[in-house]
Formats: sequence, C-alpha cells, structure tokens
Amino acid sequence: MLDDLNVIKQRDPENALQVAAEQFAQTQFSVNVGNPAHDQREITQVVIAGMGGSALAALVVKSWLKNRLNVPVEIIRTYNLPHYVGQNTLVIASSYSGNTEETVSGLDEAIERGAQVAIISAGGKLIEYAAQHDTAYVQLPANLQPRMAVIYNLRALVGLLAHFAVADFDVCNEIEATAKWLESETANWVSTVTTDKNYAKQLALLAVGKTPVFYAGSLMAPVAYKWKISWNENAKNVAFWNELPEFNHNEFMGWTSHPIEKPFAVFDLVSDLEHPQILKRFTVSDRLLSGQRPKSIVVNLTGETVIAQMLWGSILADFVSIYVAILNGVDPTPVPIIEKLKKELA
Repeated sequence: MLDDLNVIKQRDPENALQVAAEQFAQTQFSVNVGNPAHDQREITQVVIAGMGGSALAALVVKSWLKNRLNVPVEIIRTYNLPHYVGQNTLVIASSYSGNTEETVSGLDEAIERGAQVAIISAGGKLIEYAAQHDTAYVQLPANLQPRMAVIYNLRALVGLLAHFAVADFDVCNEIEATAKWLESETANWVSTVTTDKNYAKQLALLAVGKTPVFYAGSLMAPVAYKWKISWNENAKNVAFWNELPEFNHNEFMGWTSHPIEKPFAVFDLVSDLEHPQILKRFTVSDRLLSGQRPKSIVVNLTGETVIAQMLWGSILADFVSIYVAILNGVDPTPVPIIEKLKKELA
C-alpha cells in the first residue's frame, strides 16, 4: 500500500508528506525581531510559556543548550506562571495560532508582574498585542499545523534568546548548518522511494496496529516526546514516551507482570552522544525484559551534533507517523477534536 501513489494521494489529501519533506528548509528561516528595542535590564531567568509544538521547541532548546545558556530556563505548560517571575525574568509567550488560552493567560500574568516579555506566533491575539504594546516578537510563517512548524519555532526561540543576550548568536548558525544534510537525508523518506529502500515506511509497517512506546536518553528526551506528538496527531493513535535513566526506576518494572503478547511497539531512540551509562542501560534493559515485552526497535539517531540528531529524529517522526496514518486510513493533517475542544472551552 505505501508504494501505491494513488492510495497515498487519496489518504493524504492535504499532502502532509510534502510538508514533512520541506521541513529542512525551516532551518534557514530568517529570524527578524520586531519591536527589538528593550531596556537592557538584567535577565536572571527565562520562562517559556507554550503548549504542544511550541513547548517542544522549548524542550529542545533546554536539552540542547543546557550547558551553554547563561541563566536557568523553565517551560510552563499551563495557565499560571511560577511565583518568582518578576522584572528580571524574560517570559517568552509562544503559540503558533497566537490564541492558545494557556499561553495568553501566562502572558497576562507576565505583564502584571512587570517581566520582560517577548512573543513567538504566526498571528492571533499575541501578534495583535505585540503591535499594540511595542513588544518584541518573531512572526512565524502561517498556514501550517503547529506540529509541522517546530523548527520555525525553534529558530525563533533561539533568535530571541540571543537578542536578549541569554544565548550566543552562533546557536542560530548551528541550526542553519544542518539544512543541506537534512534535505539529503529526508529525500530518502518521501513517497516515491519504495519500501525496500525507505526507512520511514519500514518503521511504519513495524508499528501499525500497535500502541507505540518511545524511549530516549535524557539528552534526546524531546525527540521521544516529538514521536509521541506525531503519532497522536498524524496517525491518530495513542502513544507513550519516557526517558532513561528515569525509566529504569519505575516503568521498567511495569513490563514484567504481563505476557509478551502485548499490543505494543517499543522504540528505542538511541543517540551515540548520550552518557555511556545510558547507552548501556538501553542494551541491558532490553535483555532483562526479553520475553516480558516486545523486543525494542532501535532507531539510531543520525548526525554529528546534538541539534542535527534532534532535527533528523523529529522529521523522521513525522514521516513515519504519516505513513501509519495512511495505513490506518485516516487523514494525517486535521485535528478536528482538538479544534472542537478549543471552541467549547471558549
């Protein structure tokens, strides 16, 4: 089925596969900070308010740059900000639509507390606020599903962190440097490449009809979370994720009390840049759980740098989950029940 281009066209009418194939170009997004003037106050901590894909970009930054950021960073995925937020806090409100109610609520609190505020959005209330109040902002290209705009969001986020002297400007260049390589890599996963040569299609066939569980080490944990998001929204499947070593301190035992015939597909997203003991944990864990859970499917994250591996793994997640959607007979693009929930909450 995955090599039948007519079936793919019918089941992917909004061409999500093409959107996935073009994500490499997002690494070259030119970040222009609107209303760039600020009062040069000292920033002692950063809070990023966002949900879904917007939070994912923040998680990538926090893991990737954990040893290179000048101040602590916290990610808030709810309505309220931490008590410590004040004048020396940079609060970045990130929402692709610009209307995410949790993020808008966080922005309101940041303003009340006199924090330094910046905005990332493609439109909506957040961009309107930035225009009305001369607030620093980066406007993203519109008309994408937020989960397909994570690299745009990432570029905008590191651009703002550099603008406020929290990160070095060279981190932007590190993202852009992956563009040509990612273009070459993702060309191997497009629909015209047949299954026998297409890693993304092969992984989809291993997982279809099962509930996937994605594991990564602590460095690549955001990638495992991305695979979960892609499965939920593209394939319309329940999926779970966790990270090592935390997995070994609790969830590890959860696999031991049921037969091996569990309807799960276990994916280990392995980076050679993880701590050596974490790499050992993957191997030992799979051996000790032999006969008690399905054998893990190892995806070796490719790339010479942390950010290269993160972006490679993230784009692969979209391709694989879109192919699962095609196998499931569902349109990978729309998320109608999420939109319905938003309307009912409003």
